[in-house]
Amino acid sequence: MDTRSKILTLAAALELRPAPAIATGYFDVLRADDARDLGRVRLHPLLVVVLPLANEILSQRARAEMVAALRVVDYVVTAGDGDVERLIDGLRPAEFVRLEAADARRTKQLIEHVHRRQTS
Repeated sequence: MDTRSKILTLAAALELRPAPAIATGYFDVLRADDARDLGRVRLHPLLVVVLPLANEILSQRARAEMVAALRVVDYVVTAGDGDVERLIDGLRPAEFVRLEAADARRTKQLIEHVHRRQTS
């Protein structure tokens, strides 16, 4: 299966019925913790919104493709400014999870770990 078929346009995502659960995040470095967090979303189908990120390692499209490859994810959409609010207003999801803070914390920890390893 080509998991890229899970990647939808914003317009297509707004047409999803029944309304999916929504999870948002950056997913710039996809880690096992990200997959576990997404697996904890209780409701399915699950729509993951990949957000833009300054100083990204991977393009937003590449991050969307990685997230789409996760079995727990049913749909993926890349979002710009205001798109998350549009999705929430249009879909009225029963569950909404923001993973940006956890993602930022894990990325910082990874960078610190790499710096420590390079100076050891």
